[in-house]
Amino acid sequence: MSILLQAGTRVLVQGITGREGRFHTENMLAYGTAIVAGVTPGRGGEWVHGVPVFDSVREAVEATGAEAAISFVPARFATDAVFEAVSAGIGLVVSVTEGIPVRDVVRLRAFLRQHNARLIGPNSPGIISPGQAKLGIMPSQVHSRGRVGVLSRSSTLTYEIVAGLTAAGLGQSTVVGVGGDYVLGTGFVELLEMFNDDPDTEQVVLIGEIGGVEEQLAAAFIGSRMTKPVVAYVAGSSAPPRQRIGHPGAMVDMEGSSAQEKIEALQAAGVRVAQHPAQVAELLLGQVDRDEHR
Repeated sequence: MSILLQAGTRVLVQGITGREGRFHTENMLAYGTAIVAGVTPGRGGEWVHGVPVFDSVREAVEATGAEAAISFVPARFATDAVFEAVSAGIGLVVSVTEGIPVRDVVRLRAFLRQHNARLIGPNSPGIISPGQAKLGIMPSQVHSRGRVGVLSRSSTLTYEIVAGLTAAGLGQSTVVGVGGDYVLGTGFVELLEMFNDDPDTEQVVLIGEIGGVEEQLAAAFIGSRMTKPVVAYVAGSSAPPRQRIGHPGAMVDMEGSSAQEKIEALQAAGVRVAQHPAQVAELLLGQVDRDEHR
C-alpha cells in the first residue's frame, strides 16, 4: 500500500504543453505513472508524449476519468488552475509552482475543505510511491520501495536523505514534499495521520526546517496519537533571525520558529532527531534493531 498515490492512479497534467510540463510528463510516464490527459487552454486536440491534450480540466475528466492532477501552471494562473481542477472533481492536486500569494492559498484551503479535496504544495516537488507512481519532479533513481514513510518541507534535503535511506536498504512507502511556502495545502499532521493508518508503513521520517510551527503541531500529534516510530531532521540551526534560507516559509520570524525550538518539541514527543542528514538512516536502523531485540 502507500498513501495518496498508488499504481494506476489516473493523472492529468495542467500546463502539459509548456517546457516544464513536457519534460516532467515524459519522466513521470517513464516511471510508470498513469498519465491519461493534459490540459492547456487553446491547445485541445494536440498530443504530448502520447497523452491527449484538452482545453479544460472538466473535458479531460469526462473523457479520461482522471482523479489526480499536477500543475505546472505559472504563478499568476496557478490559483485558478487549482480551483478549476477541484471544481471538475479532481480529489488530489499537486502544485509545483512557487510564488503563489499566501492569501490565495488561504482561499484555496477553504475551497478544498468544501469539496473534500487535497492540495499538496504549493512549491512542492510532489509525491512518489516508489515502484508504483510518481507525481512530481523528484529524481526517481534515489528512491526504492519499502516501508518508511517520508514527509518533508525541503525538496533537496528529501533527495539527500532518501538517497541515504536507499543506500542503507531502507525503502520508502511514499515520499511527500509538503512544499516550502508559509501556508501549505496539506500539513504534517494530516500526513502523519495517513502514515499512521497505512499498514505498509512501519517507520516515518519527518524533515522540517525553520519557520512557522508545523513541526510543533506534528510533535503534539506524535506525542498523543502516533503509534509508529518517527525520526526527524530539522534544517536551519545556524540561520540568523529574519533571514530566509531559501523557501518563503523558512525564516525565524516568530516564537517557536527556530530550529532549536522545533527540535526540543519533537524530542519531548519521543522523536529521535538526527544531528545531520546522514544520521537519519542510522537512527532508523537503530530502531529496527531495538524493536527486534525486545
